[in-house]
Amino acid sequence: MLTPDEIAFYRDERPWGFILFARNVGEPEQLSDLVASMRESVGRPDAPVFIDQEGGRVQRLRPPMAADYPTASELGKVHARDPQAGVRAAWLMSRLHAMDLNRYGITADCLPVLDVPIAGAHDVIGDRAYAHDPQTVVALGRAASEGLMAGGVLPVMKHVPGHGRAFSDSHKALPQVRASVEELRAHDFVSFKALADLPMAMTAHIVFQAIDPARPATTSEKVIQEIIRGEIGFDGLLMSDDVSMHALSGDFSERAEAILAAGCDLVLHCHGIMPEMRAVAEKAPELSGKSLERANRALACLQPGDDTEELAARAEFEAYFAAVA
Repeated sequence: MLTPDEIAFYRDERPWGFILFARNVGEPEQLSDLVASMRESVGRPDAPVFIDQEGGRVQRLRPPMAADYPTASELGKVHARDPQAGVRAAWLMSRLHAMDLNRYGITADCLPVLDVPIAGAHDVIGDRAYAHDPQTVVALGRAASEGLMAGGVLPVMKHVPGHGRAFSDSHKALPQVRASVEELRAHDFVSFKALADLPMAMTAHIVFQAIDPARPATTSEKVIQEIIRGEIGFDGLLMSDDVSMHALSGDFSERAEAILAAGCDLVLHCHGIMPEMRAVAEKAPELSGKSLERANRALACLQPGDDTEELAARAEFEAYFAAVA
């Protein structure tokens, strides 16, 4: 549960939302109570609660609280065999994610991963990607997003404008991408541009040397304004990837200030360490203007789930997957 210091901090700083990790997950009643107490601390019953529930190695809820799901690349294999089955399987997996998350009051999933890897790239994305070609990523990413929204969960596409060319892990170092803008436009940007209508997106902590050789996308006004907002056409709520990752430089106040100055709407902090949270909050003003409009627009996309029957959906999903195994 939240500590008294955390309750007081959230009450005073009123973050727009929260994100959960495996360390926050105990048993069902504990998780439901934690989610409820976070919302109570900010006085907003609609405060979004996020999680990374992709399947494969990035899945915060595990059995018995949620099934183990296959990787995105395994969905890609279903698609390679039968495109219609692959799209349906991607939709079903996200619809099942939504059922799992709804039980605990979690309302946003950091999915789909729209990165399109190239040969030899670091495996930080790896099997989290649906495929190595943009059109398959578009088809499965769209299906995954629609499955979440059909279940009353908001999707967050990541990592815009593309993490697929990274040759290092941005959790540990700052990747440098040397591809030309033409190469990026033909490969990396395609999936994000096709799904630019989604309500939320997360940035990539990657330097695109052909666009801004000095700053990673997350803190680059040029990348955010000219590429993400301009060329890709995304006008939804834009959040940073985790401000704690080693790809970023400076202390936490400096990082938060740079993220917001570049044009991100939200700073994402994932460690839950109080001094870090205070440093980020010091530079993060209350949402207003265009950012508040985008945040409200995102929440307005949250609708009650459809009438999909869980047992039938699970049986159908398993059948699609078993057909390729």
